[in-house]
Amino acid sequence: MRYHQLFNVLLAYGVATVRAAAPPGEQPSIFDITQRVPRSFDQNLRGILSQGATISHSLADAPRWSEYHEPTPGTIINVATERDVRFCVKNQIPFLAQTGGHGWIGSWHLGQNGILINMRGLNRTTFNAGRTQARVQGGALIEEVIAQAYANDAQIITGNCNCVGNMGAALGGGYGNLMGLYGFSVDNILSLDVVLANGTAVTVTAKQYPDLWWALRGAGHNFGIVTSAVMKSYPTPKPKNMAWTGGLFYTEDRIEGVVQAIQDLVLKEPMNVFLYYTTTGPPTFNATVLVTPFYFGTEAEGRKAFQSLLALKPYKDSTAHIPYNEWNTAANSFCIKGGRKPSYGAGFAEMVPGTWRLIWNAYVDFLKLPGTQFSSILTECYSLTYAQSIMKSTSSFANRDVRFNGAAIPNYQDPNLDREAEAFGSKVRALWRSTDSFPRNRTYVNFAFGDEPNDVVFDTSTPRLKQIKQQYDPQNVFNQYFDIEPAR
Repeated sequence: MRYHQLFNVLLAYGVATVRAAAPPGEQPSIFDITQRVPRSFDQNLRGILSQGATISHSLADAPRWSEYHEPTPGTIINVATERDVRFCVKNQIPFLAQTGGHGWIGSWHLGQNGILINMRGLNRTTFNAGRTQARVQGGALIEEVIAQAYANDAQIITGNCNCVGNMGAALGGGYGNLMGLYGFSVDNILSLDVVLANGTAVTVTAKQYPDLWWALRGAGHNFGIVTSAVMKSYPTPKPKNMAWTGGLFYTEDRIEGVVQAIQDLVLKEPMNVFLYYTTTGPPTFNATVLVTPFYFGTEAEGRKAFQSLLALKPYKDSTAHIPYNEWNTAANSFCIKGGRKPSYGAGFAEMVPGTWRLIWNAYVDFLKLPGTQFSSILTECYSLTYAQSIMKSTSSFANRDVRFNGAAIPNYQDPNLDREAEAFGSKVRALWRSTDSFPRNRTYVNFAFGDEPNDVVFDTSTPRLKQIKQQYDPQNVFNQYFDIEPAR
């Protein structure tokens, strides 16, 4: 029955007709119609879409990072223009817009009667003459944005995983390597071209649609599909566009020292640091501790800034001084799509060594299950001084006061392991929350599992978001990703 709603739309546009073999005097049933539509369905739909758009009915053409509770649309429309996006939105057909397919929530509810709007065709990044602004289309991946910025001797604030959709990461807030210098992605957006719930396209700025401007920057997935954004760009010649980063590997007996060192670090603007529990890979897949320091500057400056971690004597040091377009390559293992990855996140203000020892024990126990050897745990920590100098009230993004963001990422193929993976992820999240030093649970929306209430991911922004939702999406068309119910 997946074609029924779309077929009715085609009828309304006058590009489809019904020729069903019903008995004389009887109307054809929906079953009769939909059994005959597929032969001409795509051809009719192409009469509405742009010439560059394509249509598919195979999930393999728009794979997701995790197959755990993934959306299962009956039709995939690979859009090529903003007009294609508008058609997909305005006809009351259930839909989900996707670029990288990395949103990992376990609460998707798009089924065979819905469409997946694949944004990948809108992937250009262009610069103004002074390279102080860049227009980034909504289907660009982070690696594509970085490649264009580097080629143009510039920097743009992006996330740290190459294959993630740049716009999806940015609309949730947008952490990145350079945020200590320039703030979150939401702080670097100058305007947004958006398709709204009624199918109209508008340009949103601080002066045009100010309520929507506030809502989109932090909870954008609930208010529209961004087809492009103008973002701040920072001219940076290639010789200066370098950073010291890479891996410091430790044995498990160093956990308490490493965690305390990260807790005590005063991160200056050019710095950030990640902590991972991961494995050494084939053939042994031994559990290990990995720290990835980052310093935008020289290697000597970086080593000095992270001396407290280096003093703990990692058994392997793979750090190097590398160019901007290579900063994210070490995380490319996170780009492997498929498998099941029910991931649980939490925000916290303190790194507590005892908590991390308990998390290590849970991680090692989970790795004993066959097929879980690619599972990992990560925590990100950035310099927040500049970001916190920007008033929290300027956007709906609510996590400027959250120092650490963690995620437990089980990774396996066998659906029979779902229950064990859910228990493991939930346990790690509970451990983080037990010593998070917050009065109530906090989770970055792009790290959340999907069972969190609005006030956990949107915090104090929730009431105003509900009011704006009522104004711009009263029928709750955008309801797939941490749904915000309109105020009633």
